[in-house]
Amino acid sequence: MKAAVFDGIGLPLRINEVSRPEPTADEVLLRVVACGICGSDLHMTEDPSTFGLNKADVLGHEFAGEIIGCGSAVTDFQPGDRVAVAPMRGCGHCDSCRRGEPAWCPEMRLIGGGYAEYTTVAARQCRHLPDDLPMEEGALAEPLAVGLHAVMRSGIKPGDRVLVLGAGPIGLLVAFWARRFGARDVVVADINRHQQDRAAAIGATGFALSGPDLAKDFSELAGGEPDIVFECVGKRGLIDLACRLVRHHGTVVAVGLCVGGDEWDPFAALSKEIQIVFAVFFSMAEFETALRALGPSDYRPQALVTGRIGFIDIPDTFEGLRRRTTQCKVLITPALG
Repeated sequence: MKAAVFDGIGLPLRINEVSRPEPTADEVLLRVVACGICGSDLHMTEDPSTFGLNKADVLGHEFAGEIIGCGSAVTDFQPGDRVAVAPMRGCGHCDSCRRGEPAWCPEMRLIGGGYAEYTTVAARQCRHLPDDLPMEEGALAEPLAVGLHAVMRSGIKPGDRVLVLGAGPIGLLVAFWARRFGARDVVVADINRHQQDRAAAIGATGFALSGPDLAKDFSELAGGEPDIVFECVGKRGLIDLACRLVRHHGTVVAVGLCVGGDEWDPFAALSKEIQIVFAVFFSMAEFETALRALGPSDYRPQALVTGRIGFIDIPDTFEGLRRRTTQCKVLITPALG
């Protein structure tokens, strides 16, 4: 089968023929229909040792597809089923796994494999797609669940004023959920306006440029200081910025993946008695909620998709996404070749 494999730091992904995997007793064999390219995939290739990424590994954790084979112990699925996959693989029997929270299993590992024509996953990682949802749209369930988990962690209340730092896919999906949970104002801020129209399409009430005037611009758009600030970029200094922007007794939610340490002055957080929380991954219940949210509504996460590519385009597209571009969410669709 075809797959995009990792060769090393500074090298583009390489399209190669590799052996098709076979499912073990508790696994299913999946024909990948679509897999999203995630910003964390880019981080992994730049710092592979931190993420346990090895030469010849196959990335890709935002995927959906059709089951074409089942292991001997699988009873809840059968060939032909259309599923989305949660990429956290736990042991399956600890307290966290039994609660549907494999992300916090002591043995959890984040699986890849989506940048390939076929892959195997534990059956417990799969959830059936709604009958009226196209299979490729199921690949959006994973990032959508990440956004949902972040908003759930924030303690958001109807009428809150929300500021989202970062107009990448996760930032926009946080905005989507914040509006869905009743936030009065949801302002997305970024260093450019590439995603301004897309932010409006998924429910944001305003858009601002990041910079020295951000506090003033937010106040003009929302009529006050933010109750909640979501940091969805993962760059040094942005948690500190979020603490300075949020109101007294407000909440800062750190969602962005900042690798290699950060720098911040806790005085602003202390003096304003800010609550700072961190959000990563999601529960299986949140994953199921995200799947249902892909159905018809006023604001649709599908608006994030800006491109669909086949294998031949993966290396160049992946490298291009390292730079700030007008792309938002790119789906790898093996059927395109």
